[in-house]
Amino acid sequence: MLALSSGCLGKEITNLQNPESRIFRVSQPIARLDLYLTQQCPHWSRSSLKRLIDSGNVLVNKYPARSSHKLNTGDEVVLILPPEESYHLVADLIPLSIVYEDDDIIVVDKPAGLITHPAPGHTSHTLVNALLAYYPKLRHFGDKERPGIVHRLDKETSGLTIVAKNYEAQQNLINQFKARMVLKNYYVLVKGKLTPLKGAIDAPLGRDPYNRKRIAVVEGAREARTDYKVLEYVGNYTFLDVSPKTGRTHQIRVHLSAIGHPVVGDRVYGVKVPFLSRQFLHAYRLRFILPSTGEYMEFSCRLPADLKLALDFIRRG
Repeated sequence: MLALSSGCLGKEITNLQNPESRIFRVSQPIARLDLYLTQQCPHWSRSSLKRLIDSGNVLVNKYPARSSHKLNTGDEVVLILPPEESYHLVADLIPLSIVYEDDDIIVVDKPAGLITHPAPGHTSHTLVNALLAYYPKLRHFGDKERPGIVHRLDKETSGLTIVAKNYEAQQNLINQFKARMVLKNYYVLVKGKLTPLKGAIDAPLGRDPYNRKRIAVVEGAREARTDYKVLEYVGNYTFLDVSPKTGRTHQIRVHLSAIGHPVVGDRVYGVKVPFLSRQFLHAYRLRFILPSTGEYMEFSCRLPADLKLALDFIRRG
């Protein structure tokens, strides 16, 4: 049962016909749906509630709504609870490329093809499972599905990701991400000759209103900015150094597609090519403050073999 917080902005109406849903009646206006649910359901994490909203499991007046939806007095909010899936996280002996480690964090060079954390339908062979084999204490704090995870890379994106080893370090890193203190750089290959040599893509991103599984440029959605610098023109492609200034889902892929230069190998927003079986997207540099010492550090990793071969292939014409 989802408990209501004190001083809540509405009351729960028990739905006896469907015990797997919760219905709330809004008693006073509130600016955002996600904020309302956070107040109504204090025992759920904000990330869990956001996943329910993004998956269409939250209805406002019988229609799916976005996190930013403004609620008015009398609105009916229905929270549909999917059947619980017990993850029973197990340790998988998957090789890890550790770039850095101290008492608080691990910086990992994640290979393409490895999902960051378990999700419905994919509960094993993830980075989290590999980390549990390497550092078993990870399971004793944080989100039971994503222990230690403070940000994630898409399955087919390779490169650097940070994992916290304790609660204090995790909160420190989460705060750095929220304050946009963590600087990230990606190597990206896109279709066409992108000009000018340096630029920024500033366009709001949200769920595609016509396909909830995709992200799109949506007027009035959350702000998003991506900076880029051309490293090399290679045939009919452009090799980029990209730095997202915000951390929206699929941000780099959607922004570059929106300006007519889709990411090579991206099966959702980009362009398929015969010489690469996954998206050309590699997180090669991270800069942030170490939670343990307060020291500003930079970590980097090389372009993986498959992406290097793809560049070599098109350089040869």
